[in-house]
Amino acid sequence: MSLATKDIRHNLGRFALTAVGIGMLLMVVMGMGGIYRGVVEDATLLIDRVGADLWIVQRDTRGPFAELSRVPSNLVYRAAAVPGVQSSREFVYHTIQRQRNGKPLRIAVLGLSWPNDKGEWLPLTAGRPLGKSHYEMIADKTLGMPIGEQLKLGKETYTVVGTTSNMISSGGDGIAFFTVADAQAIQFDTPGEAVRLERAARESRGERFEQAVQQPMMLENAARPSVQLPAIARPQISAVMLTLSPGADSNAVARTISGWGDVSVYTADGQRELLLKGSVEKVKRQIGLFRVLLTVIAAIIMALILYTLTLDKIHSIALLKLIGAPNTVILGLILQQALILGVVGFGIAYFVGLQLFPMFPRRVILDESDLMQLAGIVLAISVLSSFLGIWKAMKVSPNEALS
Repeated sequence: MSLATKDIRHNLGRFALTAVGIGMLLMVVMGMGGIYRGVVEDATLLIDRVGADLWIVQRDTRGPFAELSRVPSNLVYRAAAVPGVQSSREFVYHTIQRQRNGKPLRIAVLGLSWPNDKGEWLPLTAGRPLGKSHYEMIADKTLGMPIGEQLKLGKETYTVVGTTSNMISSGGDGIAFFTVADAQAIQFDTPGEAVRLERAARESRGERFEQAVQQPMMLENAARPSVQLPAIARPQISAVMLTLSPGADSNAVARTISGWGDVSVYTADGQRELLLKGSVEKVKRQIGLFRVLLTVIAAIIMALILYTLTLDKIHSIALLKLIGAPNTVILGLILQQALILGVVGFGIAYFVGLQLFPMFPRRVILDESDLMQLAGIVLAISVLSSFLGIWKAMKVSPNEALS
């Protein structure tokens, strides 16, 4: 048995508390990296899961995820006529906040292009895909809505028919899936009083319109619903998703659509890049700075702890030198303790993190490459922090054993 393990057994309580403290600090560093991985995964989740080859958005915008986008619903049919396009689907996406059981409930609403898209691609944990064109929804489990629960949004009530897992928006909100028509009804819901005032305003404007004065029957249109007035366009959608035919040239299709003056087109990789270099980039830099800061703090703390442990063994080190022990024995004592402290601390960080991270409000994803990188950093910290203790041990005089 080495001198390092004997010394640890002699001061087991102090070493255990020190290892736990280092482990908790390393767990925070580990969690920071996991939070960033979770943010990236949540931001790009829909882009990866939907499986669209091209995204058509409003001209000169970075929508529909990084920026608000509005395009006419008939764009779906225009895009479907482009050579190389196999199918085109509507995409509606927005976030709402409502009250549920006296608590705020934030929902990322996503509209599925019914009946072509019923949500069969979703990772359902229970229930079924959408079976009707109205009044059904699929909710992520983070929303806390079981199958059969009814939720009133706007003027309609929607029933949960399926639940998903890990379908989270870039903002950390659970996603609920509706048909496009229902998603638009939720987004553009207007209170009854606002509708009455708008109809009254139409009638007031019509009374001053010369043609309406000559043909009074035209004023009857003022009381009709907006969807029945041909002069009022249908609600707009967020984007159009395109699936290309096998063997089709995505660049050629994108160039064709880019020639339209009212839209911009992006590939799936382009959409992912917009997100990662937008709001996610700031999160990455902030988390990176915290990780560097905490790593430096961990190195300083470990160096001070090893220096303190060396001070406690001054008499023993002097006695070893007095009896003729080589310096390599003393160096090995301090270096082995540092490595054991780092390994035990990393193990505590990993196993405690596995229990605590699932309780966090945002997903924490422990990537294998991040863990290997952190293990290398901990190894380097352990070696570097031992230098302070080694420096103190080398200055110890054998005569101090006789004092």
